[in-house]
Amino acid sequence: MKRVHHQNQIMMRLIGLCVFSTMILAVVFSLTLVLRNPPSDAVPISVPQHSRDKLLGGLVAAGLDETSCVSRYDTVINRKGLSAQPSSYLISKLRKYEALHRECESYNTTSSHCKYLVLISYSGLGNRMLAIASAFLYALLTNRVLLLDPGPDDITHLFCDPFPHSSWFLPPHFPLHPQFHHFNHNSPRSYGNMLKQDKPLTTSQLPSFLYLHLAHDYDHQDKLFFCDEHQLFLHQVPWLLLRTDNYFVPSLFLMPSFQQELNHLFPNRETVFHFLARYLFHPTNRVWGLVVRYYQAYLANVDQRVGLQIRVFHTGTGPFQHVLDQILACVFKENLLPHLNTKQPTITSSGKPKSKAVLVTSLSSGYFEKLRDMYWEFPTTTGEVVGVFQPSHEGYQQTEKQMHNQKAWAEMYLLSLTDVLVTSAWSTFGYVAQGMGGLKPWILYKPENKTAPDPPCQRAMSMEPCFHAPPFYDCKAKRGIDTGKIVPHVRHCEDMSWGLKLVND
Repeated sequence: MKRVHHQNQIMMRLIGLCVFSTMILAVVFSLTLVLRNPPSDAVPISVPQHSRDKLLGGLVAAGLDETSCVSRYDTVINRKGLSAQPSSYLISKLRKYEALHRECESYNTTSSHCKYLVLISYSGLGNRMLAIASAFLYALLTNRVLLLDPGPDDITHLFCDPFPHSSWFLPPHFPLHPQFHHFNHNSPRSYGNMLKQDKPLTTSQLPSFLYLHLAHDYDHQDKLFFCDEHQLFLHQVPWLLLRTDNYFVPSLFLMPSFQQELNHLFPNRETVFHFLARYLFHPTNRVWGLVVRYYQAYLANVDQRVGLQIRVFHTGTGPFQHVLDQILACVFKENLLPHLNTKQPTITSSGKPKSKAVLVTSLSSGYFEKLRDMYWEFPTTTGEVVGVFQPSHEGYQQTEKQMHNQKAWAEMYLLSLTDVLVTSAWSTFGYVAQGMGGLKPWILYKPENKTAPDPPCQRAMSMEPCFHAPPFYDCKAKRGIDTGKIVPHVRHCEDMSWGLKLVND
């Protein structure tokens, strides 16, 4: 009996060990499943797909505080993804730049390899954003740290810092700041003006800083900035101070010294501003609130969103009948909006009708009111329901006012969230919206003699902005040349015959 009892005890222990081993195996197997397929409330051990989307394929830096700048990672309004995939070389270059920016952020550093590009605040918000993107690309190509002058209207209230653990805004007590408003193309420290003096510049006479005047009123000597031989000298100068209101990126693509690097960074050449804008420009929480509230209230629950950006450059803000006629001719001709049925008071359709929301941005409320009344008073021939909305109508541009700029930035972002976009010729406001959204807009031609042009609009070749004041100069031959015909990927703009823009070959 004792022997049987002893055998039973051994058997029970073996069974216990088997059960315990089975439990261990079950736990290990369960943990394996969890690690492979973590539940929604588990802490992932690798970056899940939705996080990769939040980082726009790696374009946006990870690890930044989400609460201080909600827009950087927020997907609450079904934020658009990118129109194309950025190159791995661009992603790597951005991470290296961020490390350099952190190291050199303190402008009084003694590090010998820290060189700087300071962008002086200038012009309206659309122009300024194009200038920031251009300056950043130049800094990226020349291994400089970009610092922004916040300006009298303080753009720190518009944009979050895009670089991790560092600021891109110029420190408030920067020694040269009091001189900023004195700089122009005739300043003694202007590089173009120094060239006019016909004095050879050598590295033995290297100045601590130089001013670069690349605004729309720059002259021939200022434009020599876009020649490689002058870049060799500028590369040695520790501090470059830049004033521009231009998107000068197309001319960088014509410089032999930058071509190979640019080809690696942007194999798809019409995505330059799209990628740079999505990387650099993140609305502050104040501006993001304006965007989200308006989008959710008026644009979220429709089948299609149509953006209509109207900028009139002649005297007065309108509304002008010839401009309205041109807008209607464009949207009807290109089937962007349905025609009106003026013969039947109602059109019934089975089921829920398709809906369109038209987002109008203009300094005047008149165009919005005309369109709104049209689609209220008459049904559409297609049975679609069209709602027309306009966030603000400021009357005239008020660049110096903070709230005006916040509304303008919010409206640019809202336009970028539309599915199709119509913009006004020459308008940098429209350029920013199309680039942010990765959209090829229909461009309304600039009216002449208060007459609607025929045709009224044209589809853009690319989503890139137009460089309004490019140089027409052959640096090697030392003579004038049509810079819109040198390479197939730099062409003249649709809306400005002398301007330059990037397109795919």
